[in-house]
Amino acid sequence: QVQPVASGGGSVQAGGSLRLSCAASAFSAAACIGWYRQAPGNEREGVAISFGAANTHYADSVKGRFTISQDNAMNTAYLQMNSLKPEDSAMYYCAQVSCAGGCWSRLSASCVRDWGQGTQVNVSS
Repeated sequence: QVQPVASGGGSVQAGGSLRLSCAASAFSAAACIGWYRQAPGNEREGVAISFGAANTHYADSVKGRFTISQDNAMNTAYLQMNSLKPEDSAMYYCAQVSCAGGCWSRLSASCVRDWGQGTQVNVSS
């Protein structure tokens, strides 16, 4: 399975917004779409996960600021990031991932077997 490619990153000031895109050849109807990030010196962490349009789950650190969505017709998922903070600066990745157990509840990055290309987000204070 080829993992999707993330794009749309950039540099913004604190309080600004970015929308990341996740392009895939096809989304599996049985899989979740997850967004993950890794800052230098930190472990990769889960940010958000979705199963279809109605089922979403977010890390506490981004809840209320980030919104995950997907357009199955376009095989594209999105991560709308508002009210960005310097601590949101990281390389962001998207992946198709199992929806089971900790993959969903803990947004575990270890559920992702292969990583696609990420996109860098830099938020300045």
